[in-house]
Amino acid sequence: MRSLLLLVFALTAAAQPKLKAVVIDGVNNHDWAAGTAAIRKILESTGRFTVDVATYPTLPDFAKYNVVINNFNGGHTATGTRWPAEAERALVAYVRSGGGLVIFHAANNAFLNWPEYNEMTGLGWRDPSFGKGLAVSADRKVVVIPQGQGLPPGHGPRHDFEIFVLNKKHPITRGLPDHWLHPSEQLTHGQHGPAEGLTVLTYAVSEVSHQGEPMDWVRSYGKGRVYVTMLGHTWKDEANPNLDDPNFQKLFAQGVEWAARLRSKTLNRAATARQQDRVQMDTEQGSTGVRFPLLKK
Repeated sequence: MRSLLLLVFALTAAAQPKLKAVVIDGVNNHDWAAGTAAIRKILESTGRFTVDVATYPTLPDFAKYNVVINNFNGGHTATGTRWPAEAERALVAYVRSGGGLVIFHAANNAFLNWPEYNEMTGLGWRDPSFGKGLAVSADRKVVVIPQGQGLPPGHGPRHDFEIFVLNKKHPITRGLPDHWLHPSEQLTHGQHGPAEGLTVLTYAVSEVSHQGEPMDWVRSYGKGRVYVTMLGHTWKDEANPNLDDPNFQKLFAQGVEWAARLRSKTLNRAATARQQDRVQMDTEQGSTGVRFPLLKK
């Protein structure tokens, strides 16, 4: 029996399924098709993901996936496009129960009046009156900007700028240089929101705000994980060399994997438990003279 259990565990480990990701797009002030194509290429090239796409108004069954990547931006105002209430409740329940959520670039603009989305995202394209902001000081400390203060959201023209890794010990930033020159990107400043429970991973110094602006951050939400990146700008009829930056690709892929892995572990534990139950049942049947169904000749 011991050897049979070892065999089952070995086969289970060897047959680790790829992480299942789904990208939601279809509405965005950016070139969402180019963004989704880059997301799919980056993730699939790692060999660790399968990637589906749900183009609005189609929305996926979140529970089928390890991670949901939001590349949807219905607008930052109160009249912006919202998902059906049932879908919004389903996403919140999915993340709270251990699902992974990734907010890609302008997706943090969306859903002004969806409280849970603002909580999950932490910082968004919101006026200072909406909530707090975060900045990174010259001595690399995260500074809280009180509600009602700081610049409104904005950005200068896309340009090359340095990205600095603030948290070098996090799995998402593993293997990245301390800083690197990132090409032709949009450096957003003045993001505001609940700003609770956030861990800032990277930042860049804005030519507008003259302070460190968070570029990537994470948070836990219920039992789930949320990863937000402000990188990944795309625009119609423009080249997007920022998406070809190897350091960005590594950062993003590791961010998606970090968000996905918690749910993956939960699903794997459940699958292992079911496998153990089957082995136990087969063993008991074998002791009474019934042939083991796992041992096929």
